[in-house]
Amino acid sequence: MHLFMQQPIAGPVPPRYIRLSLGQDLLGSWELVRETGQIGGRMQVRREIFTDCDKALSAFDDLRSQFAKRGYAVPEALPTSASHF
Repeated sequence: MHLFMQQPIAGPVPPRYIRLSLGQDLLGSWELVRETGQIGGRMQVRREIFTDCDKALSAFDDLRSQFAKRGYAVPEALPTSASHF
């Protein structure tokens, strides 16, 4: 499961973004990857490991809600250069 959200574009400063990924690893645990940063700039990656799928889904939904409250939203259209993902 993947989710990309960004702040609205306002002015000459590139917007900030968050990319969430949730997937099962080879050992059966669930890995939640959170990548945050500024588009075209520095970014930070954090990983959390969960043994329970329900807890991992709950953490994914909590992060999505937190960033939505901060004004982040799914962009209407991704740039054509990102279409190969």
